[in-house]
Formats: sequence, C-alpha cells, structure tokens
Amino acid sequence: MSAVPDYVIVLPEIILGLWAMAALMVAVYTGKDKLAVALTWATAGLFVALALWVGLGQHGERAAFGGMFIDDPFARFAKVTILISAAAVMVMSQDYMSRHGLLRFEFPVLVALASLGMMMMVSAGDLMALYMGLELQSLALYVVAAMRRDSVRSSEAGLKYFVLGSLSSGILLYGASLTYGFAGTTAFSGILASVGGEVPVGLLIGLVFMLAGLAFKVSAAPFHMWTPDVYQGSPTPVTAFFATAPKVAAMFLIARLVHEAFGSIPSQWGQVLAALAVISMFLGAVAAIGQRDIKRLMAYSSIAHMGYALIGLAVGTAYGVQATLVYMAIYVTMNIGTFAFILSMERDGRPVTDIASLNQFSKKEPLKALALLVLFFSLAGVPPMLGFFGKFYVLKAAVDAGMVWLAVAGALASVIGAFYYLRVVYFIYFGAEQEPADSRMAPVQWVMLVGVAALMLIGVINLFGIEGPAMTAAQSLVQR
Repeated sequence: MSAVPDYVIVLPEIILGLWAMAALMVAVYTGKDKLAVALTWATAGLFVALALWVGLGQHGERAAFGGMFIDDPFARFAKVTILISAAAVMVMSQDYMSRHGLLRFEFPVLVALASLGMMMMVSAGDLMALYMGLELQSLALYVVAAMRRDSVRSSEAGLKYFVLGSLSSGILLYGASLTYGFAGTTAFSGILASVGGEVPVGLLIGLVFMLAGLAFKVSAAPFHMWTPDVYQGSPTPVTAFFATAPKVAAMFLIARLVHEAFGSIPSQWGQVLAALAVISMFLGAVAAIGQRDIKRLMAYSSIAHMGYALIGLAVGTAYGVQATLVYMAIYVTMNIGTFAFILSMERDGRPVTDIASLNQFSKKEPLKALALLVLFFSLAGVPPMLGFFGKFYVLKAAVDAGMVWLAVAGALASVIGAFYYLRVVYFIYFGAEQEPADSRMAPVQWVMLVGVAALMLIGVINLFGIEGPAMTAAQSLVQR
C-alpha cells in the first residue's frame, strides 16, 4: 500500500459527494424541476468521467483512513461497472420520465448519492465503512422506489422496500456486532488474525447473519421477497436502476467481505453461498414461469442470475471471483438493453408492462423484435450470445474447484429458466393475432437496445477485453 494522502485516494468519492450536494442546493434555490433534464445529463456525464478516471488510473493497491477504505483493482473494476451502468440508466430514462411527469430534480441527486454509497461499499475494508456505504445507498433507493407519489403501487413498493430493507440492515448489524464481539476488531484484515487458531462458532454465526443481510441486497433467495413487488410497483426507470448498479455493488461487497475478512476459511462461507446460489437459481427459474408482467418476470430473472453469480464466489478461488466479475458485467449490460425496450412499451400514451401486449410485435417493429430476441436468448444463456459465456465461466469455475454438483445444478436451472425467456420471444413472433403495444423510443433508448443486442453477438470474439482486468481484480482480492 503506497503512502498517499487519504483525501487523494478518496478524491472520486469526494467529487461525487460535493456534486450531489451542490446540485441539490442550486436546484432548490433556482429552477427546481426545470433543471431536472440538465442535471440528469450532467450527472451522467460526471459518472462517465469518473469511470474513465478510476478505470484508466494505474495506482496499484492503496488504503485510506487506517484501512477502512481500500482502493485496489477489484474496487476500481466494480466502480467502473457501477458508474457506467448508472449513467446509462439515467440517460435512457430521461425521456420516459419527462413524458410521464416523473422527472424531478431530486432524481439525479438521489442516484448520485446512491452511487456514492455503492462506491464506498466496494472499497470497504472495515465493518463500519461497509455499513456506512450500504445505508447511504439504501436510504437513497428507498426514496426513488416511491417517487411516483400519486401511485398506490409505487408507494407500496417504497414502503415494502423500506421495511424489509430495515430488517436486513438489522440482521447485518447483528452479525457485525457478533463478529466484533468475538474478534475485538471491525477491520477486515484483523478479524481472523485476532482469534488465532480455531475459529469460534460465534464468529461463524456472525458471518452467516452478515451474509443473510447482504443476500437481501442482491435479492438472493430466500431473501428475495421484496423483489417482485418493488420491481413491478416502482417507476420503470427506477426498476432499471435497481436491476443494475445496486446488484453489482452488493455482489462485489459480498466478495470483499468473504475474501478480505474470512479468506482463510472458504470451506465455511462457501457452503452458505452455494446454498443461496442453488435456492436462487431454482426459485427464480420456476417462479418466473407463471408471470404475466414483464417487470415481475425480470425480477425473478434477477433472482436467478444472482444465483449464478454466487456460484463464482462460492468456490472461493481467484478464477471464481473473476467469473463472477465477468458475469456481473455481462448481466448489467443485458439488463440495460432489455429495460431500454421496456421503457418504450406503451398503449394509447400510457405505459404497459404485460407480456401479452408483445403479441405479434415482430410484424410492427422487426428490428426491435430481433434485438429483443438476441437479448432474451442471451439472458437465457443460449450460445453464441454473450450471456452463454457468462454462465459458462461460473459453471467452469465450479467444476475446476471440484464442486461439480453445483455446476450441474446451475445447468439444470438454466434449462428451466430458458422456458420463460423463450416464451416472451414466442409471443413476439408467434403470439395471438392482435394489435401489439407501441414502442415509442427516444434515440438514446434505441441506441441502448440495438447497441446492447449487437454487443451480445460481437462480444463473443474476446469479451471486449474484460477478462484481463477481471482477473487482475480477482487476484488483488484473493491473493493478498
């Protein structure tokens, strides 16, 4: 770790925090919602600039505030993914929110604060820092979930997310307090070092409680109960945000916690993560079959996908972490493209999300239908789409680590899950004869939909070079 002033190491976070506060104060005392569009694009531009700064900077491994904040290749990979996905969701949502009277100046400010919390989460080197980042993210997300104040469903989504999120925070804090009680320190690097030989059972119980609290944040079963209702009830742009950056932050935080704090006992926490992975994959695959609303379907899809990502962490190896990083990057990209289309679905000027409204959509919009086909095939893991290689990575990591049963379970769940993705494609091309929903797209949304679909095909050449940075990030975490 290099001797660099603490404020230099956390400068991207400082800039983002100052921007959020400045934007809030300027908007409140000047044009308020009249500035919402400009603030949205400016905040997205800042996200991209920070992503380039963080991603292109070669700083090795650094720590700030006595090890509470860690800046290493793993954190930088996570931050680039978070910032780029948050920026993409913001710009493709701006037109939708403006047309439906949802765009408030608070939205980009809250997204900026949530992203700041996520950046803190993936750099946490201490239980206190972990909780600070997690709560900053969560408090902002509770508000955006209920942004549509005249909608009962949106208010219900915000309330459910708040109540269950508070419960998960309590579970996490209880686990952290147990861990501190047995280890005598909150620093990740000192938790196992302080107990010496055999790990106390109480410490392991604390770890299980913390993993349970974090499993809620990634909507891993059986802590998934909030996901379908919040996805369906929240405004669609907010759902798109929930499905991308927060999932990355929480998944990478789990990786940071288990490897930084409990890296020498992978056989203990690996069992917990493997169980969460199996339950999530099968519950997400089976429960999505009967869904009639595409946002609820995407909710169960996210539950299943988090199960696949957890496979890479469960094996406890550097290759497994690399597989998870690659998988999450692909997952986020697929979701951005899919939600770009969901945002455009409307009938008579009103948003619609029922899957039946896609019947015969290919006759009306053949190019968009083809892009959707590619995206849903990729989500299902059909070769040669990029989604197939994401699943291949995590399943291969399980096989290489001797957890063949986990790879077999993942393959079976993937086969089951393919049904509901292909069912949507069936509706698009061979559904009942009826007038399909309209697809009114802003240029940004069209670029996101068609561009991401093209990436799912072109990316099979070399995965756009993310394998190398992902391995560097994984090795910085696992082999420290």
